[in-house]
Amino acid sequence: MGRTLTEKILADHLVDGKLETGEEIGIEIDQVIAHDLTGTMVWLQFEALDLDEVQVEIAGQHCDHQTYQPDFKVSDDHRFLQSAAGSFGAYFARPGTGILHQVHKENFVAPGKTLLGADSHTPTAGGLGQLGIGTGGLDIATTMGGAPYYIEMPEIVNVRLEGELPEWATAKDVILELLRRLSVKGGVGKVFEYTGPGVETLSAHERTVIANMGTELGATTSIFPADERTEEYFRRLNREDDFQALAPSDDADYDDELAVDLSAIRPLIAEPSMPDNVVPVSEVAGTDVDQVVIGSCTNGAYEDILPVAKMLEGHEIDTTTEMIVAPGSKQASELLTREGWTAELMAAGASLSEATCGACIGAGHVPASDSVSLRTFNRNFEGRSGMEEDEVYLCSPEVAAASAIAGEIVDPRDLADDLGLAAPDREMPEAYGGRTETDIIMPDEAPDDELVKGPNIGDVPLKDRLGPDLSGSALLKMGDNITTDHVIPATKEVSMYRSNVPKLSEFTLSRVDESFAARAEAADGGFLVAGENYGQGSSREHAALCPMYLGVHGVLARSFARIHKANLINFGLLPLTIDDGTYDRIEQGDDIEIVDDVASAVRDGRTTLTVRVNDEWEFPATLRVNDRERELLAAGGKLPHTREQLSAD
Repeated sequence: MGRTLTEKILADHLVDGKLETGEEIGIEIDQVIAHDLTGTMVWLQFEALDLDEVQVEIAGQHCDHQTYQPDFKVSDDHRFLQSAAGSFGAYFARPGTGILHQVHKENFVAPGKTLLGADSHTPTAGGLGQLGIGTGGLDIATTMGGAPYYIEMPEIVNVRLEGELPEWATAKDVILELLRRLSVKGGVGKVFEYTGPGVETLSAHERTVIANMGTELGATTSIFPADERTEEYFRRLNREDDFQALAPSDDADYDDELAVDLSAIRPLIAEPSMPDNVVPVSEVAGTDVDQVVIGSCTNGAYEDILPVAKMLEGHEIDTTTEMIVAPGSKQASELLTREGWTAELMAAGASLSEATCGACIGAGHVPASDSVSLRTFNRNFEGRSGMEEDEVYLCSPEVAAASAIAGEIVDPRDLADDLGLAAPDREMPEAYGGRTETDIIMPDEAPDDELVKGPNIGDVPLKDRLGPDLSGSALLKMGDNITTDHVIPATKEVSMYRSNVPKLSEFTLSRVDESFAARAEAADGGFLVAGENYGQGSSREHAALCPMYLGVHGVLARSFARIHKANLINFGLLPLTIDDGTYDRIEQGDDIEIVDDVASAVRDGRTTLTVRVNDEWEFPATLRVNDRERELLAAGGKLPHTREQLSAD
């Protein structure tokens, strides 16, 4: 039996384990990337390992989330990141260069390579045939030091595409359709590999849109073959040497399969406040729109904004609607400007933003109270926009542009009929502009400086080795689908403390319970209790690091999101799975005690721990970890464990 494309790439990079579903494998990583909210901790951890230089082919540090530098602490972080990149051998993308996934796609993505990113949307690279996986920053630090990246071998799902997208239907609608079918939990433990005759009808960029937002399915990653459409994209980037054709074997064996008829796709929209709350645009048509924002790592490319500019040519946005366009990279901004399309956007009433993640994480363009914001982003978790009780809808650039003109949500097909609009083509330029030395500083161009640390940059806190006794109160009980945004918000007033863990910890779970951090710090250890899919969303490791700093021993949850579970283990917190009945019975404030000798149980490979509540009743909690992860938990986390190993060597 032949191999899937995913298996081919994994086999080429396999250093430990077997490619059998559910088994842990270790793979060699070719490239790594981080941004300014995750990068400071990555480089502090790399420094703590006492290594001199990165051991991967390419390491990239971007400054895309806090581009506006609203405080000196952020500017200090950016200066530190540039000094770390120069000291340890990474390229450095200056603030304003663009969103890491877009910039890396333009300059460094290569079919067949492995990419590990300290951001959950790293699978964007899969649209070009590269295996991109999002993870926590500590995994980035250790892989930069030459260690393999370990992951449970996922199921590989064949998503067979048939037909061709009709006018006004887009790649964004394809991934929204999958979210409608499968939900934000439908891809957990899976890779979505796209095949079929419909693939060749999608441009390279359209494939990256789908791969990018596969993250919202909970997928490990998504990947497309590298074919003639991919080669054409690399030619226009003047990067032909980085291209190689890749495809699954004709007789590849998949774990599951689903079919999507592209010709049946229609304009879709995700209602507040979850990406899988998807309905046809027609169902919410007529809803007044106060704000429209076009951009993000999903829909901020030249190919996304050009159709918007063409739709707005000769028209104006409604007087009741504000419209912001934030290109995904400076390259996209420059191309649009040279071709005259920036002027058309401005003439229509749109405001142009820097190339930044910005609004997607609530760092700028926060919607007004009691307003509706229509965005081409990938997430609309409640409060993520910076407004706690927001109403954020997710849609394609075409739906966003049409709605900006109308002042209300509208199916672009209906507006086209009213205004005589033609469906815009998603064109590629004949040639994309290349990088400049002022935008991306390569390792051989950077001064070999000492690390420059501002007063807000602290040390990495370490956890003690796991002891025999763990007890404490149920500090907080939460529901299903708690996101990493709930645990540590990404808004600007919080994010400026990403390199100052004691201060950042004060905001832990503040969006759920403002008193949590103070209560946790005053308690003598404790546990979090949660429902299904705990920790979904971004890869930010601070959502595990800060609870650890506050004395949380572990999380009792009905299920965990993949990246967050790995981050909990990396920082020495026990991810314990409980059943529905136990979840219903535990109350916030209950006294929790693990009856077993925890250190021995973890070390000896036990999968079930007995937990006692209020000295009144007991229940079994499941510790689903492998032998390597048990070693990490026993050592107090991955950083203490790695330091122990390096000291022994």
